[in-house]
Amino acid sequence: MIVCAGNNETFSFATPMGVGLVEMAINLTRACLMNPPEFLLFVGTAGSYGEAKIFDIVESKTAANIELCFLEKGCYTPIDNVVTTNTQNKKEIIVNSSNYITTNKQLSQRFLRFGIGLENMEFFSFLSVAKEFGIPAGGVFCVTNYTDENAHEDFLKNSKKAKELLETYMAKRT
Repeated sequence: MIVCAGNNETFSFATPMGVGLVEMAINLTRACLMNPPEFLLFVGTAGSYGEAKIFDIVESKTAANIELCFLEKGCYTPIDNVVTTNTQNKKEIIVNSSNYITTNKQLSQRFLRFGIGLENMEFFSFLSVAKEFGIPAGGVFCVTNYTDENAHEDFLKNSKKAKELLETYMAKRT
């Protein structure tokens, strides 16, 4: 099963599941309960913390849920904040998820120290649901913006081309 977020980020080959951590978790859980797939693939856009370039296509099986306050040592969590379906333990880019988009370039670059390279709102909850159901899963992302003060404007400017690139990439892959 191939899924995407929805709203303005839809694809002809994917089922929209909702924007953000909560909508994705609820709707994907419902879909898995009704008709468990053999494999789950998330396709969407992402912001780069600085290393991945605009319009790069990146695949990952590891997500984090690390808030900016954690980077400033202003909060903690008693729960796991990293989830992976990577059974080969090969090094890959970790995708961070939050219901907020990072716009502070200095803070966003701190994610790189943890091996976290991208930001996507849904991927952490997507992988969490997949892992809970024991379903192999991964994600394919096209970078639309850097996580800086221009993040939203660049996302809007680049999202159409990013979606076209993902359509082409997925057509070649399947």
